[in-house]
Amino acid sequence: MPSLNIRRNDQVEVIAGSDKGKRGRVLRVLPGASRVLVEHVRVVKKHVRPNPQRNIKGGIAEQEMPINISNVMLVCPNCGPTRVGHKLEGDHKVRVCKKCGQTLAGKK
Repeated sequence: MPSLNIRRNDQVEVIAGSDKGKRGRVLRVLPGASRVLVEHVRVVKKHVRPNPQRNIKGGIAEQEMPINISNVMLVCPNCGPTRVGHKLEGDHKVRVCKKCGQTLAGKK
């Protein structure tokens, strides 16, 4: 499984594709497929069959589809979209912004 610099609840910006420029929160990371599910990005319409047991109404629903991880870039709170570096702080490996050097949220 590849090591990914993007994790759940990170703020990312789409840098390629039809949704280029959109920003959103990562809902789910699929490391095996090298894809991420980003909020309000790559929204498609899906026909849903009604299921009374699960209390699901039928019709046409909109949902997000996964986007390739190479098409998104992590957003630094200070300087915007940036590449990610790694640094050891004590015994923890942390992600750092390549532009400003600020530590990004979460531990690796």
